[in-house]
Amino acid sequence: MTFKPGDVVQLKSGGPHMTVEQIGEAAMTGESTVWCVWFERVGGRQTRHEATFRPTSLENTSMSFEITSI
Repeated sequence: MTFKPGDVVQLKSGGPHMTVEQIGEAAMTGESTVWCVWFERVGGRQTRHEATFRPTSLENTSMSFEITSI
C-alpha cells in the first residue's frame, strides 16, 4: 500500500490514529519507512509522539468524502 503525507493511518494490530508526515527510506537500513505523528493525552496535557513504521504494518484509515450538488 502507498501512503502520502497527511494520510491518517493506524497499525494493523490497532492503536491510535496517526498522521503520515513523510515517506522515504530509513538511513540505517535503506528500507521503506513511514514517519508518523499522533497526540495523546497525558495528565491534563496533549503530548506529541512520533515514530517510524514499515508500510506493511500500517493501514490507511483516511476518510474520503465526495461532494455532490443538490
